[in-house]
Amino acid sequence: MASSYKIEIPEPRLSKFLFADSRLGWLWFVARVYVGYQWLSAGWEKVSGGGWIGPHAGAALRGFLAGALAQESGAHPNVSVWYGWYLANVVVPHAALFANVVAFGEVAAGVALILGAFTGIAAFAGAFMNLNYLFAGTVSINPLLLVIELFLILAWRSAGWLGFDRWLLPWLGVPWQPGKAFDGTKAARA
Repeated sequence: MASSYKIEIPEPRLSKFLFADSRLGWLWFVARVYVGYQWLSAGWEKVSGGGWIGPHAGAALRGFLAGALAQESGAHPNVSVWYGWYLANVVVPHAALFANVVAFGEVAAGVALILGAFTGIAAFAGAFMNLNYLFAGTVSINPLLLVIELFLILAWRSAGWLGFDRWLLPWLGVPWQPGKAFDGTKAARA
């Protein structure tokens, strides 16, 4: 007979204070607005400039990818072979689609972070984009943004407290606990 028991490890006080206490909402506000501004400005440059969307969509991305693929060889390559294969065989053939996803994804992540709406999801999307830029051999500001985004992901409960998440999270809830919008009462629908 298998016995089932539950072991629950309590969250350390420091971790709870840093990542779940609304009193630190101001700290996460500064961090998310900084990262959000970086994404919004980068995305806006792509949306309003040439080669990313519109009739010439993918031209700028193909140029970026050519530079990344050139870094795949040599004694100490900046781009891993597996990622180079992915770029050459998946992204390059669909450069127009990926260019649109990148441009609008950067704008969406930036706007969501600035507004504090779905902060954890927006920070995850930003971290995913930063990882792809890093895998493509582009360092720039990507490591700094990635570190801040990782902290924002950990602080998802309080990072949007000075933003729309203050109302969105209680109203919508989370996958393991539905919010007021889904509790089934008439009061929630009114």
